[in-house]
Amino acid sequence: MGQGKYTAHIAVVASAVALSLAVWGAAALMDDEAVAKMGDTTASQTPDGKPKAPDQVRPAKVPESIAHAAEQGGSAVNITIDDGPDARWTPQMLDILKENGVKAVFCMVGPMAKQNPDIVKRVVAEGHRLCDHTVSHDTTMDKKPFAYQKQEILDAKKMIEDAAGGARIDYYRAPGGAFTPDSRRLASGLGMRPLGWNVDTKDFEQPGTASIVNTVKNELSNGPTILFHDGGGDRSQTVAALRQVLPWLKQNGHSFSFPVRTTP
Repeated sequence: MGQGKYTAHIAVVASAVALSLAVWGAAALMDDEAVAKMGDTTASQTPDGKPKAPDQVRPAKVPESIAHAAEQGGSAVNITIDDGPDARWTPQMLDILKENGVKAVFCMVGPMAKQNPDIVKRVVAEGHRLCDHTVSHDTTMDKKPFAYQKQEILDAKKMIEDAAGGARIDYYRAPGGAFTPDSRRLASGLGMRPLGWNVDTKDFEQPGTASIVNTVKNELSNGPTILFHDGGGDRSQTVAALRQVLPWLKQNGHSFSFPVRTTP
């Protein structure tokens, strides 16, 4: 090989090596999420190529910001129901939702889910979504150390998952809206989008069925996510209000959606 050809050959080899190193470096810097987007399936496999158990697969992180919008957009609304499940009231609400073809988000308190696993499983089977609403429903948890907040969230998550047979928990709602940056970051890292609300029906105060219905009608312009309760006391007024509110929403051009999970 002549000197000129040899030099050219070395240049080509060096270029190829440099390109390979660049590709390797980019791959090394790529996080699991990016790899997953490229179709890599190794994140859900053990080293010997077998599928990981559900609790071994890291959930996809969702935004830390508090969600209010509806996935469908437009005039869609989100029905969210807190503090249960309750053996008396939750089944009645599930019946009403089913009669109206509506899906909701149930924000469950851990011990209530543990106490009523059959209801939790029904919620999942009927196409509703789950939300972690902590263990103690402490509305002052934003004033407590992060270690306390973390335990409240993680313990409730485990109780709800166990009751649900391993179903995914899509959201985290802090009691009374007592979010902190750390609690939102923790929840999002576990695949649970922090969830707010726009219309607080104040049904937990038992103001009367008419008052609950009128609050929805008067405050819906605030945004699409409506807050009801199925736990924490007598919810007969909420049951009666749902019977009126869901048909009214349909008659006024509203569809039903879930809160956003993956967009800011």
